[in-house]
Amino acid sequence: MKKENAKKETVNCNEETLNEEQAAAANQASADNVAEGDAAATDTMSDEEPQSQEAALNAKIAEWQDKFLRLQAEFDNYRKRTLKEKMELVQTGGSDVLKAMLPVKDDVERAVAAMEKSDDVEALRAGVKLISQKFTEALRQKGVTEIEVKDKDFDADFSEAVARFAAGEDKKGKVIDVVQTGYMLGEKVLRFAKVVVGE
Repeated sequence: MKKENAKKETVNCNEETLNEEQAAAANQASADNVAEGDAAATDTMSDEEPQSQEAALNAKIAEWQDKFLRLQAEFDNYRKRTLKEKMELVQTGGSDVLKAMLPVKDDVERAVAAMEKSDDVEALRAGVKLISQKFTEALRQKGVTEIEVKDKDFDADFSEAVARFAAGEDKKGKVIDVVQTGYMLGEKVLRFAKVVVGE
């Protein structure tokens, strides 16, 4: 009886050992399968991730290239348009000034015709004065003004000295006479006044 019990215990121990070994082997196989699955998933993700990043970068590059080409085309159109506007401005910029001068030319022609027919010097003189005033007013409307320099200190920014004249201490460095009138267009010198300076 004792021998049979001992055999049964030995068999039970052997079965338990086998069951434990089988369970351990099954657990190991399961862990290996999980690890292989994780590795495969990681490989798949690592393959997909660079491809998606590359696609995103390519899309970004294409977007910036498109923006650059559009900007370059817009700038080229702007440059051509401004160049055309400048050319038109050069060609027609003086037209409004010329239109303002045409009535003065008409008056000069009438004065010349009147000189041929009339001997009245005073009337002719008055007519020429009126034409001169009209011409000065037309220039003033376009922003052209005379540079007033006579009896003032000589200023090389507005005047050009063409001669020096001994005029005494009180006139030294001052403009004694204006040989040619100077003109300003707004704040810019259009023509320097030619003057005689005292010394």
